[in-house]
Amino acid sequence: MPERNQSFVTEFILTGFPGLHPEYQDLVSAVLFLVYFLTLTGNVTILFLFACDRSLHKPMYHIIINLCTCDILFSTTTLPNIISKYWFHSGTISFNACFVQMFLVHYLGTVNSYILFLMALDRYVAICHPLKYPFVLKNSTIIILSIIAWVIALAGALMLVIRAYPLPYCASNIINHCFCDHIGITLLACTDRAPYGFPAFVFAMVMLLGPLAFIIFSYFCIIIAVLKIADVQGCIKSLSTCSTQLIIISLYYLPRCFVYLASNVGITFNADVRIVIIMLYSLSPPMINPFIYCLRAKDMRVSLLKQIKRRAVSKKAQVSAICN
Repeated sequence: MPERNQSFVTEFILTGFPGLHPEYQDLVSAVLFLVYFLTLTGNVTILFLFACDRSLHKPMYHIIINLCTCDILFSTTTLPNIISKYWFHSGTISFNACFVQMFLVHYLGTVNSYILFLMALDRYVAICHPLKYPFVLKNSTIIILSIIAWVIALAGALMLVIRAYPLPYCASNIINHCFCDHIGITLLACTDRAPYGFPAFVFAMVMLLGPLAFIIFSYFCIIIAVLKIADVQGCIKSLSTCSTQLIIISLYYLPRCFVYLASNVGITFNADVRIVIIMLYSLSPPMINPFIYCLRAKDMRVSLLKQIKRRAVSKKAQVSAICN
């Protein structure tokens, strides 16, 4: 009998945080809603500023727009389900919807990693080969590379879904997580997980360590190039242009590397601690990134203030017209 026909599970149940006491569920759901609201508000603001201000139409901001889009989609894919679980006590998700969510989680995570790779490439060319920058990384080049990143990321995520979907799911349907991911789903399969888990692990390592290796190499080259600058002010200015990206990259990669290394050296966490760590490194960067752009990027701050002043002047004009 084909494995597909042995599946009796029609829906999955997301536990969220298994050890969470009922009296704290409303508080946790409110925090998650606030995270979702801030993520949408911050990233939509960046998209709005980019659309309204042509001075932001530079290679670096084209990359940031891709990152904002990815962050909005990832948060929308993962957070509404777990918020509704605690608000409306509806923690179930259909069989097919769970696999769609799994695909989007891994697809958008891969795209995010590739976009961070592009950010590192942008800073590497700008600082190590400044004379070539206007010719090598034009807006059109960044747009093409971004499209390639979104397309290439499809392959790995589709592979995970295609291999996991036909497995027999005939026992527990409880996923100890806040959203559907490959590990959470395949652990419930009534079959040996090893042939499916190892390719997924290789995919995760390639997706994570491939871009990270170039990022480390690029910033190593950047530091060497900056140290050769005799002018102290020049050194500080060059490093400051990279600081925003280093913060974003650290938020994305360091917690993930910690979780992977911990699991490989035998460090174990209870279910709640593991889920909290995963939620922190999955949801914190999308929420924090827009505020980092606005606080650290001068062009973005100027554009934001310009839009605020423009709206203030427009409101005054409307009030004046009504009074007259």
